[in-house]
Amino acid sequence: MVRRGRFDGAVDFTVVIPLVMGVVNVTPDSFSDGGRFLDPAAAVAHGRELLSEGADIVDVGGESTRPRAEPVPVAEELRRVVPVVEALAPHGRVSIDTRRAAVAEAAIAAGATLVNDVSASLQEVAAAAGVGWVAMHMRGQPGTMQDDPRYDDVVAEVRHFLVARAEAGRAAGVDDVWIDPGIGFGKTTAHNLALLAHLDELVATGYPVVVATSRKRFLGQLMAAADGPEVPADDRVEGSLATATWAMANGARMVRVHDVRMTAEAARVVAA
Repeated sequence: MVRRGRFDGAVDFTVVIPLVMGVVNVTPDSFSDGGRFLDPAAAVAHGRELLSEGADIVDVGGESTRPRAEPVPVAEELRRVVPVVEALAPHGRVSIDTRRAAVAEAAIAAGATLVNDVSASLQEVAAAAGVGWVAMHMRGQPGTMQDDPRYDDVVAEVRHFLVARAEAGRAAGVDDVWIDPGIGFGKTTAHNLALLAHLDELVATGYPVVVATSRKRFLGQLMAAADGPEVPADDRVEGSLATATWAMANGARMVRVHDVRMTAEAARVVAA
């Protein structure tokens, strides 16, 4: 989002405010809010609330990709997301969070204008429909991705992968290409922190960067008292806001979050 104005009535300025993507999980088993918005009416109401709180995009997903998640049949994923996308599209921009071409195509037909692709493989779908595409890095599959993930150089390897996928997207004809380092997707806490510490290396690729840390497990580990239990998902707001603000201050053009209102306010402050 670009905003123009005058500071103290004298100095012209232009600021680019990072975008805030609000999460709408139409699932029974997502790690943070699984089951709360499985009913389509509840999901639509939640999406509209996020838009009213300042979300630039609402991201609708019908299959959990949390660690150890089981795949959902395509027909069930379609049943969950298409009515929600269709109902939300007249009220704001909608993205579809999926790794399946059939679901992406149906959601685009229902009004989605961005494919948030954890598989980083749906560039042809996005290109054919003329919509945006987010390529995310994930090591392995959700069911096994946290089984001892290892890298020689996590920042270099993730950067190389994302640039290759972004170039594939451009070659396919996608104009609006984004990259996402996939925090928590086949990565340890140390890997996640290294990627956050070196976001500038992803930003330097020239592709706009999406960062999604909201309520993730590594925050619960970092926020726990010494030798204390991991902080639960619904009590990780401070960690989520801290990492989203860090990401925006270091050049991320969009953050994907559950707690929209406070993140949108933080985005305006970072931009200023």
